Amino acid sequence: MRNKILFALSALGLVLAIVSAIIFSQQPKAQKPVFNPAADPYPKGIYATGMIESDQPSGANVNIFPEVSGLITQILVAEGGIVHKGDPLITIDDTVQRATTEQLRAQAEAALAMLQELKAEPRPETLSIAVAQVENAEATLKNAHDQLGKLEHSYAIESRSVSLNDLDNARNALKIAETNLKVVQKQYALTKAGAWIYDIQNQEKQYAALSKAYAAAVALLDKYTVRSTIDGVAFTIQAGVGSFVSPGGAYNSYTQGMDPLIVMGAPDGHLQVRAYVDEILVHSMADPSQLDAKMFIRGTDIHVPLTFVRIQPYVSPKIELSDQRQERVDVRVLPIIFRFEKPKTVTLYPGQQVDVYVGEH
Repeated sequence: MRNKILFALSALGLVLAIVSAIIFSQQPKAQKPVFNPAADPYPKGIYATGMIESDQPSGANVNIFPEVSGLITQILVAEGGIVHKGDPLITIDDTVQRATTEQLRAQAEAALAMLQELKAEPRPETLSIAVAQVENAEATLKNAHDQLGKLEHSYAIESRSVSLNDLDNARNALKIAETNLKVVQKQYALTKAGAWIYDIQNQEKQYAALSKAYAAAVALLDKYTVRSTIDGVAFTIQAGVGSFVSPGGAYNSYTQGMDPLIVMGAPDGHLQVRAYVDEILVHSMADPSQLDAKMFIRGTDIHVPLTFVRIQPYVSPKIELSDQRQERVDVRVLPIIFRFEKPKTVTLYPGQQVDVYVGEH
């Protein structure tokens, strides 16, 4: 009985093994793809990876970097907002620079006041004192002259009436009075002449230097407000209020590198795609006047015709696509710019990667 049970169990296991092998050996039916992969629409088309960007007459998107370092105090534009050239976008803490600017302004004003004082010399009050000193010296001279005359007249009449000592003192007093008059007359002339021309020139240069330093400080103070350099759209703002920024940009914690503080692009309406053609395929391209291209949007079956704009005639590493400055394989590409109108059935954004095939008419 026991042997029969073991035989039955063995037979059942064998049947289960055969059935399992048959079931698992069958291949499931392939599911239909959600979208068709990009297919070459040209007999001799060249494939390229493209990057959507705003339509620029030359170059690419505009990367704005601050010219000074500091903490962001205000963000005056929202991502996607339309701005005009010169509009303020971000303000940076300018406390120290504002104080420095005010100090230089005060120094320039003080230098100007000193220059005006020198040019206004002599002061009427100072000149009147010099005139009074001359008049006093003239009166002193006249008095000394009269005293000496009296003594000499008396001495001529009676020599014993005047001592020789008094006569000598009177003569010395006259010489002192004459010398003093000459001194005050020269002092009057000096006062009346005003400031020395070299003092004025020196003060003019000091005022000019301080004025330029103040103007430079004002210009630097204006740099603490980051302004738009074009009419366009603010695509990205890489930092928030309280973040530290520098002329190197803003720190990106995701890439652990420095990014532009703001990326600006042209207003919406038309976009362009920058297609990167591998350098080994460049020789297969048609003449630029004969180029035709189509852009395939990844994740959809939508393709968009492209209009050739220009070739950027410089083969460079494809770091725009990989964000890596050091790669295991040095892949170099030739950028070709095409323009297109935004399709109404799908939303596209600058920075989006697409597939591009380049052929000829």
